[in-house]
Amino acid sequence: MPFMTQLKSFDGTYWWCNWMELIERFAYYGVRVMLPVFMVDSLGKGGPELTQIQKGNIFAFALVVQSFVPIVSGGFADRYGYKVNIAASTVLKIIGYLIMGYTVLLSDMLSGMPLVEARAKGVDHAYEIFTLGLLFLALGTAIFKPGVQGLIANRVTKDNSSLAWGLFYQMVNVGGFVGPLLAGYLRILDYHYVFLACSGAIALNFIPLFFFEEPVHKPAEGVKLPGPGRMLLDSVRGLLDPRLFFYTIAFCGFWLMNQQFFDILPNFIDDWVDSRDAANFLKSIFGNGVPTVHDGNLTQEWMLNFNSLLISIFAFVAGYFTGKFRPLSGIITGIIFTIIAIFCLTGSMSGWWILFCIGIYSVGEMTAAPSNLGYLSRIAPEGKKGQYMGYSNFTVGIGASIGSIIAGHYYENNCDKVVLARRYLVDKLSVDKAQVDAIPKGDLLAFFHEKLGMDAFQAKQVLWDTYQPYSLWYLFGGIGLGSLCALFLYNHVISASEKNPAHSFNTRGGFWVKAFLIPLSVILVVATVWHFSVGLLLNTLFFCMMLGFALTQQKAVSSDK
Repeated sequence: MPFMTQLKSFDGTYWWCNWMELIERFAYYGVRVMLPVFMVDSLGKGGPELTQIQKGNIFAFALVVQSFVPIVSGGFADRYGYKVNIAASTVLKIIGYLIMGYTVLLSDMLSGMPLVEARAKGVDHAYEIFTLGLLFLALGTAIFKPGVQGLIANRVTKDNSSLAWGLFYQMVNVGGFVGPLLAGYLRILDYHYVFLACSGAIALNFIPLFFFEEPVHKPAEGVKLPGPGRMLLDSVRGLLDPRLFFYTIAFCGFWLMNQQFFDILPNFIDDWVDSRDAANFLKSIFGNGVPTVHDGNLTQEWMLNFNSLLISIFAFVAGYFTGKFRPLSGIITGIIFTIIAIFCLTGSMSGWWILFCIGIYSVGEMTAAPSNLGYLSRIAPEGKKGQYMGYSNFTVGIGASIGSIIAGHYYENNCDKVVLARRYLVDKLSVDKAQVDAIPKGDLLAFFHEKLGMDAFQAKQVLWDTYQPYSLWYLFGGIGLGSLCALFLYNHVISASEKNPAHSFNTRGGFWVKAFLIPLSVILVVATVWHFSVGLLLNTLFFCMMLGFALTQQKAVSSDK
């Protein structure tokens, strides 16, 4: 179908969905890109001063909620209405933004003393309060996604779906570009301004709900609509479909790697990248309004925004061309570009080099992400479009939540600049450990620079050469390669099964799902006992529940025979 014909085929509801997605992403990314730095920033600079490990655990918990809830909320959206989903999500997100923005103030109120004093006495509540705020945001996002994606899935056809999802993804990145652009300014003034601006923005999403009608929700012919309890069970059991199950498992390694561009790269840029040249170049064009930190570095929000800028310009073009190929081919191509970008991050501290890596990553993202949605939309049964759009987030939840835990621990021990500076002072400069530990986080780097007799950039180079914090990207690049191999295998098996009805994947698919779930559940149980975190526990419980359903399903089939 010609490009303009496809474009004219989209109705008003489709464009309203794009508007709501743009606003939601503006608010979400305005806060989300800033959060990794805000969470670990010192108390003196307005942050709650959490550790990288705490940050990773919070992100993992929130990502599980944000990604697993759509498995259920997608089915509820199909049954009870997409507009209700969107309205409820907007309320939850506003609450979440405000709680996170005022974490320090709320902690002061609960403990009855400033956070710095409460933490010294072990009675502060910043970790719990911030976790609660991020969970509200995660729950709101989880409810929003299948609502708006389900609306679009009900408005597109096989002929225009690739362009439809490409345009939709472009709106994601237009909002994702403008939000961090504003956040980069506001957070220099005060972190609170970012949270307030995003709370006000997301409230605008109530307006479109008055201007389009709820689609008629009709199940496939002869199928009775299930009740809420049955819908919950059916949503989880739906993941046991062999084609869907193995696709999500294979793709989760991509998200484990991909999520680090948003969870840990902001900290890496803030700690290690020298972007003064890039900042000066932008100032030569836009003047002194370009926001800078750390003696002239470009804010990490603006650095990462190069990703959204590229995708907001080229996503619909990528969507149009990926529509000419099988969705799995687009997904695999996107992962290859992302892996290349991850490994390239090890090459230099130069701001220009990091921007080049972000550019390569952007090509991969704009190729893989819309292909993923298009693939799930095509295999979704009639009446379950919203539910299958919810399944798209399941893959994110597995990979990204586990990745956040891994990244938090690895970065805290091997990459965090303040941690490494403390280690260097003790191990290399023989400064008393008790003296080093007593220095507040906000004052440590100034003390370190003075001891070395170097400026901030020279001291940074010393730590970079000594401890090689870029090794983080070798770890995640390797994980990405594993995911790529799994998808190649999946693609081979699916192609063979489509040609041969007697293929084992068609005749014994359920057996292979159970054969995979048993060792995976055991590994997760052991990992949870060895290193407990709520995010890991939720992953473990979810997979054990799936295993229980799979085994019960087998018994039910056997008894019927």
